[in-house]
Amino acid sequence: MSIINENFMLKNKVGKRLYYDYAEKLPIIDYHCHISPKMIAEDYSFNDAYELFLGGDHYKWRQMRSCGIDEKYITGDEEPFKKWLAFAGIMPGLIGNPLYHWTHLELKRYFDIDKLLNKENAGYIWDEINERLKSPGYTVKSLIKKSDVEVICTTDNPYDSLEYHKQLKDFETKVIPAFRPDLYNLKPDITERMDYFAENGCKLSDHAVDEINDEIIEHLAFLGEEYAKRGWVWQLHIGAMRNNNTKMFEKLGADTGFDSVNDFEIAKGLSKLLDTLEQKDALPKTILYCLNPKDNYVLGTMLGNFQKAPVKGKIQFGSGWWFNDNRDGMEAQLKALANLGALGTFIGMLTDSRSFVSYTRHEYFRRILCNLLGEWVEGGEYPEDYTSLKEIVEGICYKNAKDYFNF
Repeated sequence: MSIINENFMLKNKVGKRLYYDYAEKLPIIDYHCHISPKMIAEDYSFNDAYELFLGGDHYKWRQMRSCGIDEKYITGDEEPFKKWLAFAGIMPGLIGNPLYHWTHLELKRYFDIDKLLNKENAGYIWDEINERLKSPGYTVKSLIKKSDVEVICTTDNPYDSLEYHKQLKDFETKVIPAFRPDLYNLKPDITERMDYFAENGCKLSDHAVDEINDEIIEHLAFLGEEYAKRGWVWQLHIGAMRNNNTKMFEKLGADTGFDSVNDFEIAKGLSKLLDTLEQKDALPKTILYCLNPKDNYVLGTMLGNFQKAPVKGKIQFGSGWWFNDNRDGMEAQLKALANLGALGTFIGMLTDSRSFVSYTRHEYFRRILCNLLGEWVEGGEYPEDYTSLKEIVEGICYKNAKDYFNF
């Protein structure tokens, strides 16, 4: 039997009540992801279980390599069923890895499969999934609706035509572009492209900050000021060290599972950037994510330097990102924010994913959040006041993001 039961990750009475009474049925606002707007617009149908669960998912590819699986079964040209068998075979060894939880949440929530994935039952599960995928209820749009997703913010090149976003104007889930420029190749017409994105519903920008120096601060300060003019939210993803394996980068390209955590110092540069904009009254709403957990307290304290009325939590400490997207990483981020700031203003979780079944990560986060709050209540650190707790849980899981982004 699957580990995904009603009390999965919920280990205390208060946490269970918070989850089932307040968190479970809230819609999803997925304000940062990497899914394809083209696939949504075309209501794509998946060919098989491998394509749905592992196509483009470098989290899973990385662990297959760690378990000695040959690349032909990961990104190579081996047939999909053999790739699925290889993935299923590594699952029992992933104890403690969030992929074990995510995969079984996906199997349960989308296919009502209670079995634990392994090489013995991989064929049965493959057949079950593939049979379901033939039905109209498993197209991309159907999966989004089934997940009760209210808003999706994709991540888009500034020179994208946004043709697929335009085609989705009448889709019941809002699909909104997010502006993602390359700092090293800013073109003279960049502000015109911002205007074009704004005309097509954009409310967010995003930047990978893999180092901080004076040149980067200058670029970012220029962009931040432009975002403030447009009322956009600015996301800074800080601290990845990308494409470490040159041989595999040349073979497969970026975002294929060869990135890791960087350890450069961020505090002074980040402070200079935010202060430069604040001196001009041009600091937009900003979400700061760190990949290195050593920087949790850097970001957790940096927020308080630049908060400003009337916005609650104008500067946000982003949820556990990438290698921190696991129970320990989420709890560490939540505890740091609670210790140093106002947890009740937090805008919560996002998928940061390329997969259309990864919305279960919102459930995973909500269960972890409610369990942690329940621990504090049952430990006598916060009253069992369900009026206040309801406001906190519903805010973090849904309402704060809706208000913050003005969706």
